[in-house]
Amino acid sequence: MKQIWNAMLGAHREDFRIVEFNVEPNHMHLMTEAEHKGALARGMKRFKMRVTARLNTLFRRSGTMFAERYHVRILKTPREVRNALRYILLNWRHHLAERGETLPADWVDPYSSAMWFEGWTEELAVDQPWKEMLRWLSEPTARAQTWLLNVGWRKHGLLRLDDVPGPKKRHR
Repeated sequence: MKQIWNAMLGAHREDFRIVEFNVEPNHMHLMTEAEHKGALARGMKRFKMRVTARLNTLFRRSGTMFAERYHVRILKTPREVRNALRYILLNWRHHLAERGETLPADWVDPYSSAMWFEGWTEELAVDQPWKEMLRWLSEPTARAQTWLLNVGWRKHGLLRLDDVPGPKKRHR
């Protein structure tokens, strides 16, 4: 995780920022802001190169780490941004729910930017050593600069730690 963290810190530029993230076993979810398509392409290329170099060094290997190009989804409305934030920050709850499993209500994903996210309905408990450590580390993400990511999404409500992202089940 340290290698990805450092790659993220080095990827930020004036025209490109990684604002939220979630690292999964075989992929990552990133929420970024970019001034234009070219800035996004350069920022993602820079980030992928930095991750690849660091992980290749760690594993004493060479070659690519990313099998595919990244998937882009441009978010245009406050609701889309809120839903994407829910999905990124609460992704493990989504996957476990699909298997009929749950997590404690106050659980926070240690492989995400959830500890620094300022849009929770409740204050995060710093009740474990790893949470304390994360609070003291430099935040690997950049502060959002767009209205949608700063203010707009909040009109649909802050996020609950115990929320499970995904389609709501309809009752008949």
